[in-house]
Amino acid sequence: MNPDGDDRTGPDERGRSRPDDRSGSHVSRGTENVSRRDSRADRLPDGGRVEGEPADRGTIFEDDREVELDRGPFQRWVANAISNPRRVYRSMFYVATIFFLVTTLFPFYWLLMVALTPEGRQQDIILTPNGFNPGAFVEVFQVLPFHWYMFNSFVIATASTIIVLVIASLAGYAFGRLEFPGKVPLMLLVLVISFFPPAAFFIPLNDLFNTQFVALEPITGDGSLYNTPGAMVLPLSAIFMPLAIFILTTFYSQIPDGLEDAARVEGTTRLGALFRVIIPLSAPGVATAGVLTFIAVYNEFFFSFLMTDGQPENWAPILEGILGYQGQYEVLYNLMAAASIVGVIPVAILVIVAQEKIVSGLTAGALKE
Repeated sequence: MNPDGDDRTGPDERGRSRPDDRSGSHVSRGTENVSRRDSRADRLPDGGRVEGEPADRGTIFEDDREVELDRGPFQRWVANAISNPRRVYRSMFYVATIFFLVTTLFPFYWLLMVALTPEGRQQDIILTPNGFNPGAFVEVFQVLPFHWYMFNSFVIATASTIIVLVIASLAGYAFGRLEFPGKVPLMLLVLVISFFPPAAFFIPLNDLFNTQFVALEPITGDGSLYNTPGAMVLPLSAIFMPLAIFILTTFYSQIPDGLEDAARVEGTTRLGALFRVIIPLSAPGVATAGVLTFIAVYNEFFFSFLMTDGQPENWAPILEGILGYQGQYEVLYNLMAAASIVGVIPVAILVIVAQEKIVSGLTAGALKE
């Protein structure tokens, strides 16, 4: 205190008094932190407080551990899933991937095992071939002209794909970029047609294709479409047309109008804009529709079995060739398996080459850009 009697302190006195003040504040803060920790320790998991001495807390925590030990495997899995969901998601992804790979690849593995096993020993196959006979992949072309069956299927699938893409491109452009009366009912009609089973069209088509037309005599010889590529190309193109129309309609509708308008300003017609602007910009969608149509027609059995007599010179497809190894008194299972593997090779090559376009086409519109 100053001699004058006021309470003002000098700089030295204030400086000396600060450590005491800070130590006091530290003590008070430490006491407050301890009280907070005690209050947290007194809290139960359900938010209540522990009444009694610290020994009661140990009893409660010990009871909690006993409850944790009493949980079943499923309850523990649920608790771990809640605490670490990312690990659970990763585990479920691996399980689903392994299941998909096993269910998808095992049939091909089994075909390979049957093809490599000599004839007459297939009943002893477990997971490895009973013997080793790679000559079956050569014998398939010696017993039957299997390459002709493959050629027929390739020609029929290619012709059907071209027809589908041309017509579906025109329809997709109309549905996706034009406004006209009856647009929605026509789309619904296309959707309804796609729901009809192929067997529903067989009787009228069989009657139509076995009818002799004078105009077709110079082309087919007898005037009918039976045992000709047209008996399979025409119905298969119609069956797989709706899927291609919906795919291409989705892609064509996403192309900005300004690009087409710029082409038309230069004097291009709507048809020219379709083939010069719209289709090149929709390459993933066109590739997806084309590949899916090709695979479906290449693997088709119903119409190919009923519209031909099974002979390769009459455009019988690949499935007729595979069934050709089944005789009246014996079935050459190893040759059927080898022919199935050989027949898949063209489709596998096509999918590998076009996989990037297929993936981008199937996932288009799934993410908002």
